[in-house]
Amino acid sequence: MTPTARKTVLITGTSSGIGLAAAVAAAAAGWHTVATMRDTGRADALLKAAEEAGVSGLVQVKRLDVTDPASVAACVAETVAEHGRLDAVVNNAGAGSVGTIEQQGMEQVRSAMEVNYFGVVELTRAALPHLRAGGGRVITVTSVGGVIGQPFNESYCAAKFAVEGFMESLAPVAASVGVHVTVVEPGAVASEFVASLQLDLPAMLAAAGPYAPALKAYVERTTQSFAGAQSSAEAAAPVIAALTAEHPAFRVQTSEWARDFVAAKLADLDGSAVQTLTGAWVR
Repeated sequence: MTPTARKTVLITGTSSGIGLAAAVAAAAAGWHTVATMRDTGRADALLKAAEEAGVSGLVQVKRLDVTDPASVAACVAETVAEHGRLDAVVNNAGAGSVGTIEQQGMEQVRSAMEVNYFGVVELTRAALPHLRAGGGRVITVTSVGGVIGQPFNESYCAAKFAVEGFMESLAPVAASVGVHVTVVEPGAVASEFVASLQLDLPAMLAAAGPYAPALKAYVERTTQSFAGAQSSAEAAAPVIAALTAEHPAFRVQTSEWARDFVAAKLADLDGSAVQTLTGAWVR
């Protein structure tokens, strides 16, 4: 197909939260928005939000399972065939994983890596030939947990650390062929992400054994932090800024709190400041 004049972005994990908000905002900014999700039966909230924003004509829902290479390849190929171009991808799909390694099975660890890391790498790899053609963008929603390891989030933070390392390494190489790379680091966001974990906290505490006091303290602290969480729309705004800026930054935090939190790590050469900070969460 002959490329259209309107730019095209593919966004993963758009059934709720930051992904949904980013999809609507990208369409409002004038982009053809291919809004993907593993289960397209959950598209109603996105479609309603797009209609309310007056951008239904620019939002196209597609199925994409980032853990399935065939699904990734098919979605990218269909997008390019239908729109004649692919100018940006937003890696947003993710899954939490709460627990500590002695009590988590390796299956949970590998699952966290598949969704949060390998899925990001797979889509980025598939998209790069098309992004090179037009000086495109790779924007990845990571987390402040990709900079600072957090108690009882070992698997999740390990995956997000991996994403940050991958993208930081890729960025100068991609730039050499005209592709911008940006990571967006949210802190606490009021979305369905936490609810989607479907945690049975009483059962977790009952099974936590020697880790129960630390887990209880962590849960109480985290519950309080999410009480002041920013909205999905606020967290999505830097994604759209990275999508549209002439010279986007490599690393962007979504709030002042996130900037201060990440800064604590970047200035902590021996790790003591971070250990003091996160150690207080489990006491």
